[in-house]
Formats: sequence, C-alpha cells, structure tokens
Amino acid sequence: MSPRDLGRRSLTPARVLGLCGAFLLLLLAAVLLAATFGEWVLPLSEAFTRPGSTNSRVFWEVRLPHVLLASIVGAGLAASGSTLQGVLRNPLADPFILGVSGGAALGATLAIALGLARVDEVAPGLGGGLARISAPALFAFIGAVAAMLFVLAVSRGHGSRAPYAALLTGVIFNTFAAAAITLIKTVSGRERLEVILSWLAGNLGPEEPGTLVLSALLQAVVIGVMVALSGQLNLLTLGDEDAGSLGVTVARTRQWLLLAASASVAGAVTLSGLVGFVGLVVPHLLRLILGPDQRLLVPLSALGGAVFLVLSDLLARLLYPLFGEGIPVGVVTALLGGPLFLVLLYRSGRLTAG
Repeated sequence: MSPRDLGRRSLTPARVLGLCGAFLLLLLAAVLLAATFGEWVLPLSEAFTRPGSTNSRVFWEVRLPHVLLASIVGAGLAASGSTLQGVLRNPLADPFILGVSGGAALGATLAIALGLARVDEVAPGLGGGLARISAPALFAFIGAVAAMLFVLAVSRGHGSRAPYAALLTGVIFNTFAAAAITLIKTVSGRERLEVILSWLAGNLGPEEPGTLVLSALLQAVVIGVMVALSGQLNLLTLGDEDAGSLGVTVARTRQWLLLAASASVAGAVTLSGLVGFVGLVVPHLLRLILGPDQRLLVPLSALGGAVFLVLSDLLARLLYPLFGEGIPVGVVTALLGGPLFLVLLYRSGRLTAG
C-alpha cells in the first residue's frame, strides 16, 4: 500500500459516520431477524408487549443473548483479522495464525478430557457467579493468553523481522497444539471425544449474562485500541523505515496492536470455539469495496463480522429441521467463507492485473 492508495478517497468524518451508521443499521436488522427466526417464528410484537409470555421469555432469555453472543464473537474475529493483516503485511493472515487458537483449543480440550464442567470443580469452595463459569472456557482463555504471551515474547527483539518471527512462531505453536489435541482425543472416551469435536467445530452455546457483559467490555476495549492505532497501522504497512520516519514508534505500536488483536481473539475463541473464515473473508471483502485505509477497515470489519456471524448462526439454526440436529456455526462459516474467499481472491487479482 502506498500513500496514494491511502489518499484514494478522502476519509472525512461524514464518510466515517455515514458508513458506521449504515453498518449499525444492518447489524440491528440482522439481530432482529436472527432473534425472530429459528426453530419457530417468534412474533417480535409479543416479545415487547406481553412480558412474561412464553414468546417474550424465549426472546429475552434465549434468542437475544444467543444473537448477542454471535455479534460479540464476530466483531472480535473480524476486527482482529483486519489488524493482523496490516501488522503482518500479509493478506492471508487470519485471527488464528498467531497460535492463539491453538492455545485455546488445547486448554479447552484438556478441560473436557479431564471431565471438568464448571470452575468450582477446579477450585472447590469458590462461590458466587464465578463458580458457574464453564471450565473449558476458562482453560481456553488461559491457553489462549499463554500462547499469545509466548508468541509475543519470541518475536520481541527481532526488529523489522518481528512480524515474520511472530507468524512463524504462531504456525509452529499451532502445529504443536494440534498434535497434543490429537493425542488427547486418542486417549479420551467416546462421550468426551464427542464434546471435544463439538467445541473444536465452533459452537455458540448458552452463556451467563455476566459472561456476555464481560466479553462485550473486553471486545470494546481491545477493538477501541485497534481503532485508536489504526492510523499508525496504515503507516506500518508502508514498511518500518517509512513508518519510523513519519513519527511512528514502530516496535511499541506493533506490540500493542498484536496484543490487542490477540486478546480479542482469545476472548472470542473462549466463547465459541474455532469459528473460521470470519476474520479472513470480512476484511478482504471490505478492503475490496472501501480501499486499504485501516481507520475505516477496523471499525467496519468489527460491525461486518458481527453481521456475518449472526446470519451464519441463523442459517445453522434454520438447517436444524433438515439434519435433525444442530449444525456447528463453524461449519457454516467455513462452507460460506471458503468459496466466497476464492471469489474475492479472483476478483482482486483481476483488479490488480487491470
């Protein structure tokens, strides 16, 4: 990307507010659509006008929390995908490339194999809401954070080659984690193996309201960091020397961006398991339409990722009568995202050649 690319269309406050407003309306429409349809059609008028009715309780206690969970996870995956593609200067970078997914998957797999369901089974005597937190989710978050810190520690000190060091370390760690997970699956019983496979496929299960609030706060903070540094991220994509000459503290900015993106992925994967293609396809699609300016791509990727995962989860629920059982949302995003990404890659290649 060159300065000419960044200036291809001026980024005015009116344009930013207009596009963000349009995407927010699109997200609201997707949320209402996903909350209305599912195993049966739920009349929204009854959900709002008849508190205490069955439909109202299903809306407020089941459908809406589920849809909000999808939007939180989708926003985190897509925003971190856009950021990592810029930091690593690699358009094929996705949120799972730094080993965070491998650490989360290994942690959750270990908890399931040990038969741990809730935190109070890990720490007996722990009371309050913390006791009801899912043990696989807790282990997944610990594994994701440990992997993140490991990758950042190894990549530190490599100077201008830090992005490549982080990329290679993440790939190697993911390979190690995959081997360890295969070993655990081999020695696990059939019942626990089914739970492990379900988690690895990517599922949006029921979560406590407090968990949703904490997750939303985490994503708001780390996505806010990515948005705040998106202007400097634009300069980083020009190369370390050019960015440094323009006043960017390259090493510190890169570390903050990697930390924020990794924390966002850790929070998302903890709740959903491995949901692929959201952080790869959504930023690519928006970059093709809007250009490479990260000041626009990061916030719109967050909103677009939320819309994409909400609608993918709706499709997974609508397919229930056809298959007679729930379809993991990670399967749906892969089936939709794989062909869509190939189309985007073909179109971007034709545009470059032209």
